[in-house]
Amino acid sequence: MQYAVGIDIGGTKTAIGLVDANGQALAKTTLPTNPSSPSHMVDEIAAAANKLMEDSGVSASELLGIGIGAPGPLDTKRGIIAEPPNLRSWWGFPVVDSFRRHFDSHVKLAFENDATAAALAERWIGAAKNADHYVYMTISTGIGAGIFSHGRLITGATGNAGDIGHIVIDPAAGLCQCGQRGCFEYIASGTAIARMASELLGRPVTTKEAFELALSGSNAAAEELVRRVFRYIGVGCVTMINTFDPELIVIGGGVSQVGAPLFDTVTDYIRHHALNPSGRETAVVPAALSQDVGLIGAAALIHIAYK
Repeated sequence: MQYAVGIDIGGTKTAIGLVDANGQALAKTTLPTNPSSPSHMVDEIAAAANKLMEDSGVSASELLGIGIGAPGPLDTKRGIIAEPPNLRSWWGFPVVDSFRRHFDSHVKLAFENDATAAALAERWIGAAKNADHYVYMTISTGIGAGIFSHGRLITGATGNAGDIGHIVIDPAAGLCQCGQRGCFEYIASGTAIARMASELLGRPVTTKEAFELALSGSNAAAEELVRRVFRYIGVGCVTMINTFDPELIVIGGGVSQVGAPLFDTVTDYIRHHALNPSGRETAVVPAALSQDVGLIGAAALIHIAYK
């Protein structure tokens, strides 16, 4: 059996897993992401990866490579973490070269946006196994997408295709941290839901509580807020359908856990507003993989390349 190490670098934690050729995580661990010292963080990640291999009895000859997923913007051609908003001290950091210090030259290193890697995981062993044209959309702290078309990932010139969180949906909705007004992420992410619900109710409200209030029917204002967010997500999906003509949209991330109320509303919006008649029939399904999707996707960057 051959293995890949999948590394999913996040704003608060980094997941590391040893993944076999069937997409199963043989062993995994997490580390808090060091926001101030990326070079030291890479040292810690590499040590954790080597320990996973040692503890699992996996030899260096069985390691195909290391896959790295990270939040964008990135420059995957140069192996650089460019300017992710939640990792400011990592801006311009040559992450691939830094990892190369810890592994033999024959070990392949692959580097992609985390949503792109997650999209590949869903194609490998998840909800998009039978699709050649699909969009994977993650709606959590932020919003991003991985795009798969004609049987291959669409990554763009520098690996940043799919940064849909900064498509403008409603310019009247307020100023996003990117400088535009009414970005998708600013009005429909989990962070946005918590922010807007807190403003609405005049006290701190979590995303989970906002959904509970809305779906129980106990708070009309929260109910209207959540209806509006679901409609915004529908707008985002129609934008993807009209742009890429996918056969399938897979939605993951924490917000997707609300389940049928979201998927039913989004499906109905698509039925009424997608431009192409065939687009109105686009299936929208929940992601099959949950918390391990990032590390499995990062490992898939290695395993899929060898298939």
